[in-house]
Amino acid sequence: MAKRRHNFNAGPAALPTPVLEAARDSLFAHGDAGAGILEISHRSADFEAVIADARETIGELYAVPETHEVLFLQGGASLQFAMVPYNFGPGGAYIDTGTWSSRALAEAQTIAHATGVWSSAEGGYRAVPEEASQPKIPADAAYLHYTSNNTIYGTQYGYTPETAAPLVCDMSSDFMSRPIDVARYALIYAGAQKNAGPSGVTVLIADKRYSRGFAGAPTTPKILRYVTQAAKGSMYNTPNTFGIFAVGQVARWVRDNGGLAGMAARAEAKAATLYAAIDAHPLCTGHAVEHSRSRMNVTWRMQTAAQEKAFLAAADAAGMMGLKGHRSVGGLRASIYNAVEPASVDALVALLEGFTG
Repeated sequence: MAKRRHNFNAGPAALPTPVLEAARDSLFAHGDAGAGILEISHRSADFEAVIADARETIGELYAVPETHEVLFLQGGASLQFAMVPYNFGPGGAYIDTGTWSSRALAEAQTIAHATGVWSSAEGGYRAVPEEASQPKIPADAAYLHYTSNNTIYGTQYGYTPETAAPLVCDMSSDFMSRPIDVARYALIYAGAQKNAGPSGVTVLIADKRYSRGFAGAPTTPKILRYVTQAAKGSMYNTPNTFGIFAVGQVARWVRDNGGLAGMAARAEAKAATLYAAIDAHPLCTGHAVEHSRSRMNVTWRMQTAAQEKAFLAAADAAGMMGLKGHRSVGGLRASIYNAVEPASVDALVALLEGFTG
């Protein structure tokens, strides 16, 4: 077997070794099903057990109350950019902290009236709102939408926004990384491919007032209604069976390794180590302002593009992958999700400390 590299990809991203081993074993024969996980029917008792286990484990991790439920959909966060305004209606308020939140707003504006109430675009998306000076949300807002972690720019909320409006969060890149109070949210959605599983499955935690009791506008396509998906147990159409299996395995791994509190402590330690090395290096400047620094995606620049190119070449030679910044902004980025081992961060720090340009 080829040697595995230190994986700092932003998504699809690193998965825990036990999850990869479980997937490998289930590919040929899943339990007593007599076929692999890719081959069994989504209507079979074997898969019903898979999706129930994934739902229950996520519910246990987040202490999901009876008022909420876990759903597994498709289309990534990008489809949710449309489903949210279709289901919550016109008048959404959006906080713009990066590419994905600005895309969410733009999509909402193609469907219904929606307004941006705060943006850090002018400053290069280096920050999220400080907790002490949160933006004012219109009293008649149908919902407030924000992105908890911004993979491209390396910023992250350290708190839950205060609002009287139903709260909707794109939690794609920090889902399963820290405890939150689910009861405060009308909807949480997360494309799994960054921190919770493989690409192709989207995890939702929805308040049943919206997933069971409100169908959106009459013109909303049935497949894009949360009530449709919830009523069919996330199987209105054939779901991503393998993706749901893998998400369930990741949830089990998180549960068995300290739960969400354990993941938060792990993330804090890794991020502190890497940020300290960046701050101490004479060639490096972090992108995000300190109060907004992400524990999932660490972004920085060197003094010249030539230095960044040389560092990427050195990283590649040292068995590291995924450190090039997003194509829209350049620079350098290390995605240090749950499955990225502290040893990988230590190896990156050692390389950085020895790099002179």
